[in-house]
Amino acid sequence: MVALIEPETARLKLRQWRATDRGPFAALNADPRVMECFPAPLVRAASDAMADRCQTLIAERGWGFWAVEERAGGRFIGFVGLNVPSADLPFSPCVEIGWRLARPFWGQGLATEAATAALHVGFEHLDLTGIVAFTAIGNTRSRAVMTRLGMEPSADTFLHPAVPADSPLREHCLYRLSRESWRAAPPVTR
Repeated sequence: MVALIEPETARLKLRQWRATDRGPFAALNADPRVMECFPAPLVRAASDAMADRCQTLIAERGWGFWAVEERAGGRFIGFVGLNVPSADLPFSPCVEIGWRLARPFWGQGLATEAATAALHVGFEHLDLTGIVAFTAIGNTRSRAVMTRLGMEPSADTFLHPAVPADSPLREHCLYRLSRESWRAAPPVTR
């Protein structure tokens, strides 16, 4: 049996998914503002299928895209974590870090806080040598989180193979963080 990793921060708990997460997860995936840098909002069945995949991968590996809840009150706020992308990307194989939070939780540093915990798992528990992040080039909010995490942007962009060819979201930027850079970062950033 795989040991389940569930990191915590001062304000958040990154944990395995529960059936009660499906409703709020579907609501954030249906929000056009949350999904503006994705090809389309998700219908309930697609949202549930994504939650099921996240839950299964965590059960198999012990880590993944965790459900995130507030420690005070236990409200589900979205997901943050690590994933092995299924798309054939120009920089594969790799482990990515990603996040998606409901709008009421934006602008509070929660994505950065949870992503920092995920990076700690990746570099200190899983002993990864590097972690990537990528998004549509116009996704300034996620790019700001990547910068706050200490990730370095690549000079090149790429066309995401899972995004339709005619979509303005197809061009993506890539950010990278090495274990050496992570370990050299000032402790205040963690």
